[in-house]
Amino acid sequence: MRIFDPHIHMTSRTTDDYEAMRAAGVRALVEPSFWLGQPRTSPESFFDYFDSLLGWEPFRAAQYGIAHHCTLALNPKEANDPRCTPVLDELPRYLIKDSVVAVGEIGYDSMTPAEDHALAAQLQLAAEHELPALVHTPHRDKAAGLKRTIDVVRESNLPPEYVALDHLNETTVRDAADSGCWLGFSIYPDTKMDPPRMVKILQAHGTGRMLVNSAADWGRSDPLKTREVGDAMLAAGFTEDDVDQVLWRNPVAFYGQSGRLDLDSVAAEDTPATHEGNSILRGGE
Repeated sequence: MRIFDPHIHMTSRTTDDYEAMRAAGVRALVEPSFWLGQPRTSPESFFDYFDSLLGWEPFRAAQYGIAHHCTLALNPKEANDPRCTPVLDELPRYLIKDSVVAVGEIGYDSMTPAEDHALAAQLQLAAEHELPALVHTPHRDKAAGLKRTIDVVRESNLPPEYVALDHLNETTVRDAADSGCWLGFSIYPDTKMDPPRMVKILQAHGTGRMLVNSAADWGRSDPLKTREVGDAMLAAGFTEDDVDQVLWRNPVAFYGQSGRLDLDSVAAEDTPATHEGNSILRGGE
């Protein structure tokens, strides 16, 4: 089983996670920029973070034979902080980087006017750079947030097939599917979706345009949930080809629209031992 996790925050994970993911079948991932758990106080802190997603994390992933790409954006939560909004002016210089395969995470947290502006502005940036957009749907009042999101997408210059609506569930899947966008589902240990519920959605709505991710981050989460979904699909009677479509070919098709997806086999033994003089190893001389 080959797995492409289309949404996972490896900055928050350990090298043990990379090793376990490789053993479970993960061969590629996309890491969206997101909120780090406490407020940033300046745009410069974003830029250091973006640089790490373009350099250090691909290096770490390569040590385990995993292809790493990223999406960059001003996230919805921090779009409300005037100290952070200058990031919007600097994003274009990052969106031209080869390993940036989408603009994201963008979307809504509390559905404020500031979030309206940031979402519309970044959808426009995605259109200008011919990149897909990864859109975070809010955890609170999800149905209303999805409707508002779809309205903004329709008003933008970005075609719906270039948009993934993430963190969906049973209450939002139908409206999301009707929008023409891609459908993202985050599989968590306690919240959002779990593997049995995901299988039921796939049984009801099919495997087309479906993106299944772990969204693993610094909270209670599990980077192997994508593998659990694949196993649950097989146990429920889906074919290996169905599993491959959901866990590999669908994310390849979505992010491949960027023209930047590089999934050539990453051989750990062929990767540099250090990145800017730093290694993932500890100890020794």
